[in-house]
Amino acid sequence: MSAFVQYTLQGLAAGGFYALAALGLAVIFGVLGVVNFSHGACYMLGAVAAAVLLDVVGMHFWVALVVVPILLFVVGVLMERLLVRWLLRLDPLYNFLLTFGLSLILVDVVKRRYGVSGLPYERPAGLDGQLHIGALGLSTYQVFACLFSFLICGLVWLLLTRTRVGMIVRASTEDAERTRALGINVGRWVTPVFGFGIALAGLAGVMAAPFRAITADMGSNFVIILFAVVVIGGLGSILGAVVAGFLVGLVEAYGQAYAPAFAQVVIFVLMAGVVLFRPAGLFGREETA
Repeated sequence: MSAFVQYTLQGLAAGGFYALAALGLAVIFGVLGVVNFSHGACYMLGAVAAAVLLDVVGMHFWVALVVVPILLFVVGVLMERLLVRWLLRLDPLYNFLLTFGLSLILVDVVKRRYGVSGLPYERPAGLDGQLHIGALGLSTYQVFACLFSFLICGLVWLLLTRTRVGMIVRASTEDAERTRALGINVGRWVTPVFGFGIALAGLAGVMAAPFRAITADMGSNFVIILFAVVVIGGLGSILGAVVAGFLVGLVEAYGQAYAPAFAQVVIFVLMAGVVLFRPAGLFGREETA
């Protein structure tokens, strides 16, 4: 039972990274219709930025949680203004290829500058020990990552459901054409929404920095699992991104614990099963003729 609880906590912590990044991916797809393949590279940039800022200016983890997402927001704004927006009127495949190319460029730049061996990042003071509940010892950082992910997802949900800005973004995510018909300028929100989605990927990267090895390739496998998350939850579904993120994190953790040879396979078997019985995903909306 003790091991099962630890695997569950590990899965929820990893699921938090998936949920945050998938949330950003879902919002970007809903408003822009762009399948952003560079999301994994932006997640990697978040982790690398946290490590570099710690080494160069001594920026602690708690400050990086605020500063790095802001930096990634600026990166997202520049990506959308300089590159993505010029292809929005074309077939979505063009932006997919563009973001795929961007991810390759970003990975290669990081490899050339910092190598392939990885960057060190120690767990912050106060989160580097264990939390003891009776005879059960739990990683303090994993508990924090799990709770912090729930908190951020909850705050984003409140932003999207309880504010006028969030209502416009959510309406644009669900049905951009009908939102435009109501007289709302959806195009006005394109740039900040893209930056916000990239910032969430960067935040997930900062949280993963003390938890996973920081390498230029850390986003490559991440983005593949991330697309499985959004397909399971429903492409463009905000609730689906969060629920599927934590679900996939749990499936991955249990797979690594009890069937390590099939840990990755189980995720895609789950995805195939969902697509087979519900093509729009668990929370996606079926398109009508």
